[in-house]
Amino acid sequence: MATIKKRGDAYLIRVSCGYDVNGKQIVQSMTWKPEKKYTEKQLQKELQRVAAEFENKVKSGKVGNGGNIRLVDFIPQYLENVEGEMAETTLKSYKRIIKTFIVPALGHLKLKDIKPLQVQKFVNELSTGELRQDGKGGTYKPATVRRYYVVLQSILHNAYQLQLISSNPADSGIIKLPSIGEQTTEIFTKEELSEMLNCLNNEPLMFQTLICLAIATGARRGELVALTWKDIDLERGIITISKSAYAYKGQTGVKDTKTHKSRVVKIPTVCINLLEEWRIEQAEKRLKLGTVWIGENWVFIQNNGKMLYPTSPTLMFSKFLKRNNLKHKKFHALRHTSATVALSSGVNIKAVAARLGHTQLSTTNRYVHAIEEAEQKAADVIGEILTTEKKKTV
Repeated sequence: MATIKKRGDAYLIRVSCGYDVNGKQIVQSMTWKPEKKYTEKQLQKELQRVAAEFENKVKSGKVGNGGNIRLVDFIPQYLENVEGEMAETTLKSYKRIIKTFIVPALGHLKLKDIKPLQVQKFVNELSTGELRQDGKGGTYKPATVRRYYVVLQSILHNAYQLQLISSNPADSGIIKLPSIGEQTTEIFTKEELSEMLNCLNNEPLMFQTLICLAIATGARRGELVALTWKDIDLERGIITISKSAYAYKGQTGVKDTKTHKSRVVKIPTVCINLLEEWRIEQAEKRLKLGTVWIGENWVFIQNNGKMLYPTSPTLMFSKFLKRNNLKHKKFHALRHTSATVALSSGVNIKAVAARLGHTQLSTTNRYVHAIEEAEQKAADVIGEILTTEKKKTV
């Protein structure tokens, strides 16, 4: 909020813009001198209007030092601007990247002096390992370089939005980034899925339920762990996915889904039956533990009723595959498999995208490519067999 002090026949209006890296307050000010005679009531009303108008201009970046602000001094304002938009873990990751890489490399520069040349140099030095701070040799992976670059791009985009700079020098269309290369989507084939499900029958009921829901809904690991019984309507056979569990430095919590949107997913009868059985078994366990139970109505739990640790599904699934001599695949492969099975069965791509919580069809479309690749491999194998058999008859 603007502060106002009378200076003679004029008024000094000051607006705080946060603090710089040294903890010094950044202040923009203006002097307003009434040009005509006002009554006291009119004067105060006009003064408040002028102060509010000045504050809005300062907050939007339309007045002040603009591009003369150093990047390191703008960063606290940037973090304040995005704090409510990011998950806690993401924000902590951004702060670490800013402190470790961006400030040492570019923090001393004024916003107006950061050009594509400086951004490209930053990317190149990350790629060659020159900015490495962990004492290890070697270069960063292309995906890591891109992740750090995205943070810088976000900061400069915010400065552009506030009209502190006329354009974003980190625009992705300008900067040359290291190529990640073609990424394959890991899925279970129908044969592998069938074999895995047969082995699943011998597992504890909670684990069976977890894997069944992972395949049926295509939900992310954190989304499954964050489910409570209130999210499940067994009578209608639907699940509401509205949050995701996370772990950071040993601490666990719940945040919004990746897209910050909830979705309702229909589940098959086999999952409903497993959930009903597991709910009964969990209630018996809870009754037996009594006051030792400290959970909050979570579906997937630790022994004392607490929410399952967010990384536990991955570890449990890995041990399950190894125990049954099945080919190792990531837990996330169940989500990929769910999508490819639905698409290959003729389900509309928009319906699959909505089920998975994708905001863009291009994200879902990669599963179409996975299906095409699998079909091509099948065609190649059949072609080789036919070719071999034909040569035998010649």
